[in-house]
Amino acid sequence: MSALSEVEPVAAVLGRAHTLLEGPRIGPDGELLYSDVIAGGLFSCSPAGEVSELLPRRRGIGGVMPHADGGWVISGRTVIHLRPDGSQRELLGQDGACGYNDLFATPSGDLLAGELRYRPMAGEEPRDGRLLALTPGGDVRTLSDCVTWPNGIGLSPDGESVYVSDYARALVLVVPLGGGPERVLFTSPRGSADGLAVDSEGFVWVALGEGGGIARVAPRGDVSEIIDLPASFVSSVSFGGTDMRDVLISTADNEVDAALGGTLLRARSAVAGAPVPAVRA
Repeated sequence: MSALSEVEPVAAVLGRAHTLLEGPRIGPDGELLYSDVIAGGLFSCSPAGEVSELLPRRRGIGGVMPHADGGWVISGRTVIHLRPDGSQRELLGQDGACGYNDLFATPSGDLLAGELRYRPMAGEEPRDGRLLALTPGGDVRTLSDCVTWPNGIGLSPDGESVYVSDYARALVLVVPLGGGPERVLFTSPRGSADGLAVDSEGFVWVALGEGGGIARVAPRGDVSEIIDLPASFVSSVSFGGTDMRDVLISTADNEVDAALGGTLLRARSAVAGAPVPAVRA
């Protein structure tokens, strides 16, 4: 029996032309957040099916996280806090960084961010990026500099380990939050390793990029299931909803109308997702 069921496109999002969608997140009121990486923009789809653009034209948003003070923390060339009134506050903009991809947070509110230090889509030679932690007090520390193209980020249920996808090497690393050597959790059997999420049993759900599905990976690294999805490129996955069993998946394409590009898929999980902490930095 699959851990995922009732997979279907979100009609309101599918009805609009998009490119590569990323950063799927379910808000506290049931709104669906997502970004369009290439065309630009941060979008919200209400429970009633109304799509609005929260931040126009911003490209490269690979991660979206709630902030404890309201609004959203989003990535791109920098990482910003987009407040509920539409004003912005920069959180990260390090020298030498080409941009920031996916995001997550610790229970204490530290922001976890993947920093790119080369431009893969521009054909630049690979260069190791970093996994960073930004504390509410403003201190930045490097958790790992052994990730080439940092992508999905998640936290183990015990809060001791950070999972980070390396899209360039098609694998997921385990990085001790308190310091120590990294280890490989999972190497993708197809496609790559893009966005990820962690469930309440400690399994890591990894979007397989051009592999067209999601792998559910046990804490010891073996693959529990590979779930095929109606898209050839699956970019990210997240849990949400009142019981944390709603699953939101972003793609770069769809099987209903190819001309409309990427979309969001909504599904239900047999297992609840782990909590998504708010950023306090």
